Formats: sequence, C-alpha cells, structure tokens
Amino acid sequence: MGSVVSGFDFIGTGVGKFDLVSTDVFDTLLLRTLRSERSREVRGEGAFSRLLATRGIVVPIRALVQARRAAQRLAFRALETLGRDGEIALTHVISRQLHLLGLPGDLVDDRIAIEIDVETSSLRPNSRLIEGLKAHKAAGARIVATSDTTLPGSALAGLIDRLCGPGVIDGVYASSDHGASKREGKLFGHVIRSERVEPGKVLHVGDDWTADVLSARKSGITACHLPRPSIRNRFRAANGMATAAGLALQPKAKTTIPRGEPTDATAFGRNVLGPITAQFCQYLWLYAAQAEASEKTIILFCARGGIGIREAFERAISRLGLPLAARRENFLISRLVAARSALVAGSVTAIEEIEREFKGLSFVDVAQALGGRTYALPDEWHQPFNGEQFLDLLHAPSGAQLLADIRDQDRLFRRHFDAVVGDAYRIILCDTGLYGSTQKLLAAAMPERRLESVLFARSNYKGLSQDHFAKVTGLMLERNRYTLLDARSSVLRYWHLIEALFEPDIASVRLFSETGSGEIVGNCGRVEYGAVEPARGNALLTGALAYIDGLSVRGALAVTSDAAMAWCSLRKAITFPSRGLGLILGSGERSVDFGRSGALELSAGTRGQSLSARLATLKVQPWREGAIARDFPMLKHIMLPALGGLHALRSLTGRGSRR
Repeated sequence: MGSVVSGFDFIGTGVGKFDLVSTDVFDTLLLRTLRSERSREVRGEGAFSRLLATRGIVVPIRALVQARRAAQRLAFRALETLGRDGEIALTHVISRQLHLLGLPGDLVDDRIAIEIDVETSSLRPNSRLIEGLKAHKAAGARIVATSDTTLPGSALAGLIDRLCGPGVIDGVYASSDHGASKREGKLFGHVIRSERVEPGKVLHVGDDWTADVLSARKSGITACHLPRPSIRNRFRAANGMATAAGLALQPKAKTTIPRGEPTDATAFGRNVLGPITAQFCQYLWLYAAQAEASEKTIILFCARGGIGIREAFERAISRLGLPLAARRENFLISRLVAARSALVAGSVTAIEEIEREFKGLSFVDVAQALGGRTYALPDEWHQPFNGEQFLDLLHAPSGAQLLADIRDQDRLFRRHFDAVVGDAYRIILCDTGLYGSTQKLLAAAMPERRLESVLFARSNYKGLSQDHFAKVTGLMLERNRYTLLDARSSVLRYWHLIEALFEPDIASVRLFSETGSGEIVGNCGRVEYGAVEPARGNALLTGALAYIDGLSVRGALAVTSDAAMAWCSLRKAITFPSRGLGLILGSGERSVDFGRSGALELSAGTRGQSLSARLATLKVQPWREGAIARDFPMLKHIMLPALGGLHALRSLTGRGSRR
C-alpha cells in the first residue's frame, strides 16, 4: 500500500526519491475554468453546427447535443453493465453521434479538433505543479500524464503541449487508449508495467480522492492529493443551469409528422408511436454497438414483446444505415419458463415470483401452470399457495410427476438456450419491460452466464428489491412513477399500450417439445425472424413500421424532432384522451400470462350500468383515463383534470402512480 503526501510538499521534499512522477491532467495539471461541462458541450456542438453549415448541412445545435448525450450515456451504461474496468473512446461516441444524425463519417477528426479547441479555451496550466514536475525531471525522474478521459492519448498530449509548452511531459496514458481506468486501478498497473518501474518508486499527483489517491495507493504508488476548492463546483453548476436555459431557446429541427389527432389506430401508430419506436431502435443500436465493441455479443429478442421490437429494429438500422455486426436471434422465453429454471436451480427468487403471481390461488393452480397439464393431486394441494410449503409438497411423493415435468421442461429450455446463444459471451435480452423479472429469474438460474437486459422502460413498479437493476437498462425511461416533468413517464399510466404495440398475436411461451430431428420448439410455434409477421392484425405496429420504412439515412435527423413531438402527443393521448382515442387505444385484451388462462379486457364496457357502478369499475380499469373518456363523455372535463391533479400531487410527494 502506497503512502499519501499532502499538497505541494513533494516539490521540496520528494525530489530525487522517485523514478517516475505521474500526474492527472484535468483539474490537476490543467485547471478548469468555471465553465461547466454542459457549457463546453454546447460550445463544441455550436462550433460543429457552424462547420456543417459551411458544407451545406443544416443541423440545429439541440439535435447535435441530444445525439451526443444519447451516444455517450448509452456507451457508458453498456460499459457499466459489463461490470469491468474500461473506458469509452471519444472517437466511438462521435462516430455514433454522426450515424444517429445521418452525417458523413469522415467528420470525426473535425469534431475532435473542435473538442480540443473548446478544452483549450476552458483550461489554464497549473504553473506551480509544472514547476514541481520540472524539478523532479531535473533530478532524473520521468514525467507522465495519466488520465481517465474519452480523449485519445495523442489528442491529450497535444492539448498539454499547447497549454504547458513542449517537453513538460514525457508520455501520456489515456484510459480510452488502454481500456482501463485509474478509478478501478488497472491503468496504474499498465503504467507500472510499461515504464518498467517499481511501484514504490512512483509518485502520482491528482485532485480526485478515489481515482488519484485510493486507487494509486492500492497499486503501491505514493499519492499526492491536490484537491480543488469545492466552491468552484457551485459556480460551475450555476453556469450549467444557465447554459441549459439557453439551449432550450435554440431552434428545433423541423418535424415531418402531421399535427392533429390521429383518426385511427394505424395513423396513431405512424404519427405518434412511429417516431418513438424509431428513437428506441436508435438507442438500442447505441447500446449494442458499445457492447459488441467489448465482447462477443448476442442480442436475444424475447418472445413475445421482443418479436415486434426485432421487426422494428431490423428495419430501422437498415433504413438509417446503422452498422451492427452483433448476432441477433429471436428467443423462446417467458417469466414462467425462467421461473421453472430458477426453481430447478434451487433459487428462492423463483418462489418469491410465483408467490406474487399466484396470490390467493391454490397449489393446484401453480402445479398446472408449471407442469403444463392437469394433475390428480391430494387434498393438501388444494390449499392456498404458500412458497415454503410448496417446496415440501413438490419434493413429496405426491409431487413426483410435477417435479419430473418441471425438470424435463427446464432441460428442453436449456437446450434451446444453448443452441441459440452458441459461443457468445455477452448475452443481451431485449424486451418491453418493466421490472425485468425474466432477467432476475434467468440470472438466478444461470449464474455462470453473463446476462443483461435492455428494455423499452425500466420501473420498480412492484416496489421490490432492485438489485438486478444493475444489469437491466431502460433505454427510453428509468422511473418508478409518473411525473409531470417527464412526458415519457406517461407510459407508466398505461403500460398495456406499449405491450400492445410490440407483442404479436401468438401464445406466450409455456411448453417446449422436441421434434423428430432433435429441434426444440415452443407451444407458440416458430418465432425465428421472418417466420412471424408481428404487424399482422396489429394496426399500431403497422403504423409504426410505416413511419420507419419512410426514413432514410439523410433523414435520420427527423427522428429526434419527430420523437420530441410524439412524446408530447402520447402524454396527452394517455392522460387526457378524447373519446375517440379512448375507443382506439383502449380496445382489445392482454393475456394474464405466467401459465394461467384468461385475459385482461382493456375495453370492458359499462353500458346500462348505473353511475355509481360505472364509477366503481374505474378502480380496476387498466387505463382509467381511457375509461373516463369512453364512459363519462359529459363528465370527463371534470374527472380527467381531477385525476391528473391527483397524479401530480403524488409525483410531488413521491407517491406517484406506478402501473
């Protein structure tokens, strides 16, 4: 364990003691001004927008900023989910930003040059530190810069030379070049090995207590802490808020979707859900592009919701020219299937999930769902379900046939899983959402596998443990409740709409069987890409795909502006629908699932019922706003604002609506 030296003490007392002196760069060797990160970002994109204009390409600053943030956010999220040390390369972020907006790929170098110019104007050299480094160098020490940064090392070296003068630094170690960071400690190990020096003969200087002191000491390096005044962070925060306010006033890109309320489900799918779906596909591509850059990756689109997502995704990346080499497969899975595997693995997670799903039902109901058939079971099986007692019954003689069936189904499923996954190391499950139960159950069943999930939205609407959320990403939304401040959160007030958009008209996966050729098939039939038409009989998805099919690489910019308008339209449609939209979006039914028969009727009518009876049914309606618009056309102008006010109050008090 290395020691800690305070402040600038090393200048006078440490000279001659070290063979290598390493310095952090930002806010250590190069001191940042009070300009915030957001301000630097907007300055950079503003300069880039002006550069594009000189080439006849008009892209608003807001669109550039949004694309850059999305590319960077999802790159870091994909890296974080992997659970390994690493760093994101700015070249990759910018390349993906350009792809999102349909801009030429040869602009990466120009954009990085702008980044360096903005950084140069936002930094000043730390003269006192430079003096100390020169003293160490005169005593025979080698001086290197070690930085956690997305900038490539060559660009960082040029930045240091421009501000500090040539010759101050002998070498640069950037985390983006080596896929390792100071914060995790591996970059220090790389420096030690590359410089062929003993850790005890190395001094590292930096401002970050975790990355520059604790991690350095764990590597056996002497650390010198040079913290910056905390008051500077408050000034930078104020600068960031001012920048955000100014950005909000910047012009938006023109939208391509017509205004006005759609008159049918297909039009609603095209004009509202289409841009949102296209943006979701862009974000999925951003995540997958980073994932495939780190490990051999496969994306498994989960039956049923993933089947519709896959159709939209393949069309979107083709129309928008988004390159992706990662293998993609449709996957036979459901919460029931995952629960079986977790149960066979002896995980309590399975019992907890089953207990929630079958609350108030009997052991027999659970047996029929898990085993997939009717069993002749003694009286004790007809009692209300209890998780702990269920395990005893399952392993008793009366449960022998059920247990054998569960194990047989699990064996078939695992064969299907292995056949689909192959030699992929990183396994990404893609589905609609919300809680990620499938991820939680499969991870419990297969702890040796590197599983993660990307969902349309992620929400702890169940109010349960969210430990598995570290491996679950909501691409469009990560909130536990609806809030007025986020239009996207309106989907939590009518989540069935998102399920209706993506789920094809096929059965949920319940049972597996083996064909004569040894192939594993599910009760839902073949789900390979192209074998199912997800949009058949689904007007919402038909419309959304029509929007995607109308896109082009050069028209990719439109997705950003169209989606922004579409989210506002969706919030209005969900929270304050007209009677027409209530009838359009509230029709149909959703299966209960988890091996149970029956369906949830979305548009159960109340014609002929008394006012009090109709009011009572609102409590059990999956979409209350739609039911109000449909069943109370004269009172909706009072009832909908009142319901909206209740949700607003709950969101402010932290007790907002979940599902």
